Amino acid sequence: MDETPKPKSNFVRDIIDEHLRNGRFTKVHTRFPPEPNGYLHIGHAKSIHLNFGLARDYKGLCNLRMDDTNPETEDMEYANAIKEDVRWLGFDWEDRDYYASDYYGKLYEWAVVLVKKGVAYVCDLSVEQVREYRGTVTKAGKDSPFRNRSVEENLDLFARMRAGEFPDGSKTLRAKIDMANPNMLLRDPLMYRIRREHHYRTGDAWCIYPTYDWAHGQSDSIEGVTHSICTLEFEVHRPLYDWFLDQLGVHHPQQIEFARLNLSHTVLSKRRLLELVEGGLVGGWDDPRMPTISGFRRRGFTPEAIANFADIIGVAKDNSIVDMPLLEMCVRENLNKTAPRVMAVLRPLKVVITNYPESKVEEFDAVNNPEDESAGTRKVPFSREIWLERDDFMENPPSKFYRLSPGREIRLRYAYFIKCEEVVKNAAGNVVELRCTYDPATRGGDTPPDGRKVKATLHWVSAGQAIDAEVRLYGTLFTVRDPSSVAEGVDWKATLNPKSLEVVKSAKLEPSLAGAVPESRWQFERLGYFCADRRDFKPGALVFNRTVTLRDEWARLISSGRENK
Repeated sequence: MDETPKPKSNFVRDIIDEHLRNGRFTKVHTRFPPEPNGYLHIGHAKSIHLNFGLARDYKGLCNLRMDDTNPETEDMEYANAIKEDVRWLGFDWEDRDYYASDYYGKLYEWAVVLVKKGVAYVCDLSVEQVREYRGTVTKAGKDSPFRNRSVEENLDLFARMRAGEFPDGSKTLRAKIDMANPNMLLRDPLMYRIRREHHYRTGDAWCIYPTYDWAHGQSDSIEGVTHSICTLEFEVHRPLYDWFLDQLGVHHPQQIEFARLNLSHTVLSKRRLLELVEGGLVGGWDDPRMPTISGFRRRGFTPEAIANFADIIGVAKDNSIVDMPLLEMCVRENLNKTAPRVMAVLRPLKVVITNYPESKVEEFDAVNNPEDESAGTRKVPFSREIWLERDDFMENPPSKFYRLSPGREIRLRYAYFIKCEEVVKNAAGNVVELRCTYDPATRGGDTPPDGRKVKATLHWVSAGQAIDAEVRLYGTLFTVRDPSSVAEGVDWKATLNPKSLEVVKSAKLEPSLAGAVPESRWQFERLGYFCADRRDFKPGALVFNRTVTLRDEWARLISSGRENK
């Protein structure tokens, strides 16, 4: 019996199933068509999982195609980063690595076909005039004075556009459809514009470039795509997609639109993400605060967690905002099963155990992952001087503070019970050291023979064997849930979170982490999940990024009124 879980049903799958039943298509062939003008973000991850997932589940094919029709904004760096991200998410396009620029010659030939049919013409109106002639949603547009040029004149002018005889912006090729159509995209849309821009692949071979609407559907057709799955903003483009294909009489894929992903407390507009990068407001496209796939990867998110997130949010027809805690929950669930546990102290406070032998160092067995017995155990050293978290001590604690304080006893994880006997302060009155005693009868953290109990178990690191590290703690990039909806006149960048990054320079880690490698993921006990930075981590300069906290802090923040909505 096949126990492989069946994919969740959704309206896209329902459409595909109907096409396969009625014979419109006999196979499923999708594509993921990003524009190489920036790095992919989590919204693209949803589309990647949908397009490649459908091809996988229907035993079909999925192409990777760069929609590179805007040379002034595109770059091979972005194209290569896109490929790396798609592979990291676990998908493979095999030999179907395509570019819209591969089809420039064919697109030009097909444009000539439409000119010869009398449904495309060369227009001399400026961009501003085209906009003026288009009309409004309540007022029909008016014909361009160049709309009725003869086929012969249009063929001549279009060939001369291709040959570079005219200045940039002086002429365009437009489809001749209907200037009174309620869908304004059908009011003689542009097909080609003159732009003397160096293309990252074709160089200076072309000075006219196709628009997205002209290139996209025809590229789908050339590649044999059956289902062209787009986000919801392209729904209004579908009649034009269909019109071009029908006019050419070529293979006609079905465009289907689904709701794009919007994630809380960030922006998923590549234009705005580029502003953050170019403005130096983040450390690059892979800054761990960025919602890019490379940023999430550097932060320590896993492909499996992102896949689970995409499955949970599903495929819908209505746009909505998904809260960041749902994504973080998926990350926690995955890392809880896979990340080894270790002990680390981020804000160290020295503890001297006065009745422990000065030269003695012993080792304790520590569990690597209680969720995975096969992960085994490791040895952690213990000595007279250890580091504790500064937040785990209070000199004058409130009633419900159960961690260390003067006269109180706590358990050190895997080690002993210790009791605080003395507090050492500097000249400024700040606590710099604690002097404690330990109970040898509690070795391994066991309950002593007299049966006394303690209310707190704390993590720690042996001072003599500790290794130093830099730890970066991340918060949300923005202070508001939806930065794109700020009031008119308010700069959306003004809602950036000034506390989105805290760098801890003096963290102390247990010595087992000396063997960590870039992108390795760990649970620092009681502190959260952390990842060795894939860019900055190297021997002698250990850098860890906090991926997520151990628990969802959002509910607490919202209930206390600390989150700014």
